[in-house]
Amino acid sequence: MSTAAGAPTADPGSERAIRLLFAIQLISMGAMEMSGPFWPVHLRALSASEGLFAFAAVAVYVGPMLGIMLTSAFWGRMGDRHGHKLMMIRALMGLALTQLALAFCADVWAILVLRFVQGACAGFIAPAQAYGVAVVSPLRRARLFAFLQVSTNVGSLTGATVGGLILDKASFLWINAAAALLCTLCATGAWLMLPAAASPTGPAPAMGGAASEPDPHAWRRAPIFGLLVITGLLLMSRMLTQTSFSLYVRSVFGVDNWVAGLCYGLLALGFVASASRWARHFEGKAWPQVLPRIAVVSAACAVLTAVAGFTHMITVFVAIHFAWGLLLGATTPVLTSLISTAAGSRHQGHVLGVVQGTNQFASITGIALGMGFTQLTGLEHIYAFVALFYAMAVLAIVAMRRRTAGTPAATSAKQRPS
Repeated sequence: MSTAAGAPTADPGSERAIRLLFAIQLISMGAMEMSGPFWPVHLRALSASEGLFAFAAVAVYVGPMLGIMLTSAFWGRMGDRHGHKLMMIRALMGLALTQLALAFCADVWAILVLRFVQGACAGFIAPAQAYGVAVVSPLRRARLFAFLQVSTNVGSLTGATVGGLILDKASFLWINAAAALLCTLCATGAWLMLPAAASPTGPAPAMGGAASEPDPHAWRRAPIFGLLVITGLLLMSRMLTQTSFSLYVRSVFGVDNWVAGLCYGLLALGFVASASRWARHFEGKAWPQVLPRIAVVSAACAVLTAVAGFTHMITVFVAIHFAWGLLLGATTPVLTSLISTAAGSRHQGHVLGVVQGTNQFASITGIALGMGFTQLTGLEHIYAFVALFYAMAVLAIVAMRRRTAGTPAATSAKQRPS
C-alpha cells in the first residue's frame, strides 16, 4: 500500500503486517475457490435423483453464506473481546477442518451440512478487516479495505483456475485436501508471523453513561444503518445476474462459453484495477462528502447495465463489463471504510461482522431475486432489473442525505478535516 499525497507515512511494522495479511487472505480465499466452480460436477455424480441434484447445486453455495450471515456478528463480538488475530486463526482452522472432512465425504446431505458448518465456524474476512483496522492509520482505512478485497478477488480467480487443473489430473478429493493444507499453512503463518494488534484505545462513544461497555446495537446508529442498506442494495444489484449470466450470454449473443468466462473475468479485473485508486480518491473524506459521489457511481452503473441489456453486440457487452468492474471498485470497499470509521474503535469486530452478515444476506437475496425475475419475465430482461436496483440505491443515498442533513452525526462528519 503506497503512501498517497497528504497521507501520513505508514509504519514499516504495519506495512509488513498488512502485506502478510494480504498474502494470507489471497491464499486462503484462493484455496476455498479451488472447489467453488466444480461443486455441481461433484454433486451430480453423488446425487440419486435430478431433484436432489437441483436442490444441492443451490444449497452448496447458499449454505456457507447462511452460516456466515447467522454467526458473523457473534464472532465479531468475540474478536472485540479476545483479539481479532485469534479469530482469524480460528476461522482458518475451521476452513481447514471442514475442507478435510469434505474431501472424504460422499453423502450429499452430509456435504450440505458441512458447507453450512463451514460458513458458521469460519468467517475469515471480517476479523481480517478488523485486525487491519487495528494496525493501520485511520486515514489509510479505505485503502486497507480495497487492498483486502483485491486479495479476495485475485485469490478467487487464481483458485478456480488451479482447482480446474487439479480436477483435470486427479479426483475432487484432492482439491479439498489441498485446500485444507493451504488453510492450515495460513493459520500457522498468521499465528507465527502476524504481530498482535493493539487493543482498542480510542474513546468509546458516550451511550447513556455506559461508555466503557461495547454497544451491541452500534450498527443501528446513524450513519451505519443507512450505509448498510446502501451496501446491501449495491451488492444485490451485482448478484442478480449470478445464476443466469452464462445462459444470458449464450442465448443473446450465441457465443462460446469462453466468451462468457471472459466477460465474468473482466468484471473482476476491472474491480482489481480500480479499487486502490478509488480508495486513494476517497481517502480522508467524511461520509457526507463521499455519498454524493457514490450516488454518481451508482447512477453510472445503472446506465451501463441498462445498455448491456439492450445491446446485441458482444464487443459492447464485453467493454461494458470491464467498465462496470472499474466502477464497482468505488462501492463496497469505500462504504465498508465509512462504516468502520463510524463504528469507533471498540466496536470494529462486531460492526464489521454485521457488514459481512449483511453482504451474505444481500448476496443470497440477489441470487434468489435474480432467479425469480428470470422465471417471471424471461432471461432477456434480467439487466433491466439490475439497472432498476442501482437506481434504487441512488434513491436510498438521496433519502439518507436528506434524512441526516443537519443531524449531529452529519455535522461532525462535515467538520472533520479531510
